[in-house]
Amino acid sequence: MARPKKKIVQRLWWKLLLVAAVSFSVILVYLDFAIRSTFSDKKWSVPSTVYARPLELYTGAMLGVDDLTIELKQLGYQFVNSISQPGQAMINGSRVHLYTPGFQFSDYLEPERQIEMTLKNGYVSHLISSDGADLVRLEPVVIGGIYPAHNEDRLLVKLSEVPMSLQNMLVAVEDDNFYQHFGISPRGIARAALANIKGGGISQGASTLTQQLIKNFYLSSERTFSRKAQEALMALLLELHFSKSEILEGYINEIYLGQDGPRAIHGFGLASQYYFRRPLVELSLEQQAMLVALVRGANYYNPWRNPKRALNRRNLVLDIAVREQYLDVKLAERAKKQPLTMGERGDSNIKRYPAYLDLVRRQLQRDYKTEDLSSNGLSIFTHFDPLIQSSAEQSLNTAIAKHESSGQSKNLEGAVVITRPNTGAVIAIVGGRDARYAGFNRAIDARRQVGSLLKPALYLTAIEQPDKYNLASLINDEEYSLQLPNRTQWTPKNYDQTSHGEVLLYRALANSYNQATARLGNQIGLEPILKTINRLGIEQQLPALPSITLGAVGMAPIEVGQMFQTLSADGFYTPLLAINAVIEPGGKILNSYPLAVEQRFDSASIYILRHALQAATHEGTGKALDWLLPKFSVAGKTGTTNDLRDSWFAGFSGDMMAVVWLGRDDNASTGLTGASGALRVWADIFSQRSVVPIQNLPPENVEIVWVDNDTGQGSQESCSNAIALPFVAGYEPDEEIRCRKGLERVIDWFRDLIDN
Repeated sequence: MARPKKKIVQRLWWKLLLVAAVSFSVILVYLDFAIRSTFSDKKWSVPSTVYARPLELYTGAMLGVDDLTIELKQLGYQFVNSISQPGQAMINGSRVHLYTPGFQFSDYLEPERQIEMTLKNGYVSHLISSDGADLVRLEPVVIGGIYPAHNEDRLLVKLSEVPMSLQNMLVAVEDDNFYQHFGISPRGIARAALANIKGGGISQGASTLTQQLIKNFYLSSERTFSRKAQEALMALLLELHFSKSEILEGYINEIYLGQDGPRAIHGFGLASQYYFRRPLVELSLEQQAMLVALVRGANYYNPWRNPKRALNRRNLVLDIAVREQYLDVKLAERAKKQPLTMGERGDSNIKRYPAYLDLVRRQLQRDYKTEDLSSNGLSIFTHFDPLIQSSAEQSLNTAIAKHESSGQSKNLEGAVVITRPNTGAVIAIVGGRDARYAGFNRAIDARRQVGSLLKPALYLTAIEQPDKYNLASLINDEEYSLQLPNRTQWTPKNYDQTSHGEVLLYRALANSYNQATARLGNQIGLEPILKTINRLGIEQQLPALPSITLGAVGMAPIEVGQMFQTLSADGFYTPLLAINAVIEPGGKILNSYPLAVEQRFDSASIYILRHALQAATHEGTGKALDWLLPKFSVAGKTGTTNDLRDSWFAGFSGDMMAVVWLGRDDNASTGLTGASGALRVWADIFSQRSVVPIQNLPPENVEIVWVDNDTGQGSQESCSNAIALPFVAGYEPDEEIRCRKGLERVIDWFRDLIDN
């Protein structure tokens, strides 16, 4: 009986062994497939990089030394006394010497160049480049990225781009037997096993570079025997299918080397840029050693937080490389004497300009899937101007601080949108007083009542009917009351609580008279006004209510920007656009975003309306601009809502259009009008950055005629109360008031004297 029982047990064991063997084979095949499929193809989700506009350098370009210095710092240039390699700058007074590293733009490969130029009175007065180019583009500033959900960021490098000295130090410190083993180190396993047995658990690992790559790329960091066994098996499989060079390249691109806010820095390529603001190939020996030192603990050896600890670890890396005969002792000793020489720690790219990046993401989502944007390593070129952005942020914060320190306003917030009139390119966006906060974007999402900013649409609707209305038409600004369908009375009041009688149409707009505007709106009808608002670029359907004439509707600053963009572009509608082009990693253009233009208004009507908006800036509600921007023609409109909850100003010059909003998130009163709040921010930005005033060239079908400033009747230039206003040709008023000139007046005086 014992023998059959023994056979049964043996059969059972064989079955168990067979099951185990089959299971192991299935696991082995699965792991082998997983390794080959993922490591052979696309290994990483590489985020898209978002770039600003390139700074163009040429003789005559507007550029000051301070602005150039700001841009070069953002690009990571080293300021030196003698230029020797790309990425260096030397500034001596007004003379500048640059060595540019070159850059692959969407349309052109900009080569490495040495540039010498002179900056004088805010302009480039002289420029010479090493290859004779008259126009040079600096590489664009990185303004952020579009990251995967895990926020890993990396800059992929090939092994041939990694200095051999860095490769050698990495192998010497992390796995001196790397080129001899087959994925695992028996000697290291034995040493670790003994230590773990003594410690009663897994207290020490024996990971080779291959195992570390497996752990980081495929597995979790838990310390269990099963996980370690899987790691060892996968390491053997990886070594079976791939060369040492491929494995080392994978490790160099995968390893975690620091934390930049929510962004995880992976790989030596990105770490070089993050810590030293330089490409990996340009790092000195001691800088390479510092990066290798971070492998053992990027946060623990962070050179900015723990410089002494980082320096000691860096020097230890150099000593180990010498001991393992990977580095010459003299080179190591020379490197150990050098300071850490870290780059300047800048703001995290992931949060540097969150409001603008928000707009970029929203516009890209029309054409791309989210996973493609966060994993395909695209290069996204935008119209963003970091210098104008800096002025906008500074002007907004200065104004808010001033108002709050005076005690007049508390908890103020703000938003700014700036575009180019001729293209619709969005060049700057500020989403709040904390421009680095990646939260609520007030420039795009804060829908606030716009008040008088909507009045230009109403007056444009009237001006488009030249047989009925012109700038000299008399509008009644006495008290106005309208009975609504619900039998209530709507009785708007002027801001100054004063009625002004009969006023010229242009003055009613320039001074933002509510009573005259409401009366005019009722005369021309709400539906035509709403159509004009839509033609200006406002896509939302607004209610046909009388209060719409006075701007009782919520809009975001960027919507207001779209409306004033059309006014600034002579009536040509151009969708506001942040993106210029998107290119793939190889340099192929994936998508370009050309200028799209549609003429929606005739040039005569827009010119006449702009004349009234210019009047608003030197005799109306925006007349403070007469001394804030002296001898510089601009057009714009203030906006103030009930109880001073919102302060607005929107306007444009010849080269910039901007919308500024000030208010409180709780919708409480700010104590600010459009003129006392937002206008001052707008003026400060334009005083720094705008160089082209509005060009006052009337279209062919517009005539400039003198009229009486009180009655609107045709007059003569010699009359003391005469003003010049534009009219559509054929609809100008006849001359009714005549005034004698010079000698004729003297003769009349003597005649009156004799007659009396």
